[in-house]
Parts: sequence; structure tokens; C-alpha cells
Amino acid sequence: MKKVSWLLVLSFGFLLILSSVGCNTGSNNPSATNVPKVEPAEIMVSAAASMKDSLTEIQKAYAEKTTGVKLTFVFGASGTLQQQIEQGAPVDLFISAGKTQMDALEQKNLLLKESKVDLVGNELVLVTGKDNNKVTSLEDLTKPDIDKISIGTPESVPAGKYAQESLTNLKLWDALKPKFVLAKDVTQVLNYVETGNVEAGLVYKSDAQGSAKVKVVSVVPESSHKAIVYPVAVISATKNKQVTEDFLKYLESSEAQQIFVKYGFKTLAK
Repeated sequence: MKKVSWLLVLSFGFLLILSSVGCNTGSNNPSATNVPKVEPAEIMVSAAASMKDSLTEIQKAYAEKTTGVKLTFVFGASGTLQQQIEQGAPVDLFISAGKTQMDALEQKNLLLKESKVDLVGNELVLVTGKDNNKVTSLEDLTKPDIDKISIGTPESVPAGKYAQESLTNLKLWDALKPKFVLAKDVTQVLNYVETGNVEAGLVYKSDAQGSAKVKVVSVVPESSHKAIVYPVAVISATKNKQVTEDFLKYLESSEAQQIFVKYGFKTLAK
């Protein structure tokens, strides 16, 4: 009986030793929770609404190439984004659908001037719903049975400004003005056409290409408006200058440019 008791005591003591060794081993290896977590550098990008699809794919491609960087996008009308930057929005990079908005920021010293470049180009097109056969040209918009045509608000939407310039030069603006339904950006113009709220709209080729509910019935003559160019620049207030400049270089790379072309944009001669 005593022999059995001693065996139990020895076994219990051995277990205590093993337990102690295990605890000491764990204390020499700090757990993962004690390792400082490195937060990725976040780049805030304000970009024209017409770039949403292309930049969404570029965001994924860049994440596969680069670690430690988080891309966050805000899409909208270029004029609205310009105003937000002027009011102090925490933006690192601005991609505008028109030079006017970028030039306004440059004049207020809100850009790193040496970073400003023309990124891509685009075309202005006339679109209708898939089943609409009443409109086949810009001139058809003057027909009495065409009631509503959508364009972006010219004062804040570059596509709307190009549309106004083109229709004015083509002597159609005054006749069509009563029919216009103004939109906050080209995405809204496209939505109006897709839902049948208007019979036609003027949008960028890149927007039309991304919709299965509309068709392009006419390309607006390039001679009727200034060249459509998307400038990009680093905002001077950025707190992530180097990583933002690195991302801008990627946007200019052949890999990113091919993605832009895939979504209907045009490369520009350097």
C-alpha cells in the first residue's frame, strides 16, 4: 500500500515539473498578440465617377503587387471632388475628368505641381436604351417626339461641359436646352438612360462600354470639343507622399494603362 502511495506522489511531482517547463517555455516566446501590428499606409484617391470600374480592377492588381498599402477610392463629379479638396478633405491623389478642376487646384497651390500628368483620354458618345430606335444621330435629338435628354451639369461635370461645347458648336444647344435633364455625374446620366427616364444621354465611351442596357448610336465629333483628357496629381497636403507617388507611377505603367484601355479609355502619347 505504501509503495502505491509513493508511486502516486512521484507521478504527481513529475507532472508538476512538466507543467513548469511548459510555462517557462511559453514565457520565452512572446505571443502574436504582443507583437506590434504594422498598419498599412492608406492612400485616399478622389477620382472621376467614370473611372470606377477601371480603378476597381487596378486596385486589385496593385494589391497583388504591393504590400503595406491600402487604396481607398472616393468617386464623384470632378467639380464636387475639387470642392471637397479645397475644403480640406484628406485626399492624397486626385484624378479629374477635366483639366479645369485640376487647374483650379493648382492655382490655389493645393497640388504638388511636378506630379501633375495627363493619365488617359476618352470619347464622348450618344447613348440610348437597347430597344430605342428613334434616335440614331445627334440631329435626331431635335425631333418633337424626343422629350428628355440627359447630360451632366456643365458647371461641375466635365462630360456635361464637353457636351455643352459640342452641341453649341454643332448649332444644336439652343434647340435642345428645354429637353435637358441635368445629372450630378455621368453615372447618373447613364442610369437615367438605362431606366428609361430619358430617351438619350451623352456620356463617355468608357461608361457606355460598361453597361449592357444601353447602346452607342453616335460618337460625338472630336472636332466639336476640346480633347478629353484625365489629369492626375498628388495633393500637396498628403501625409503619404512617397507611397502616393509610387501608386501614380503604377497608374502610368503599361500594365495599368492596359486595364484603362480594356474599360474604354485611350492611352495618350507621351
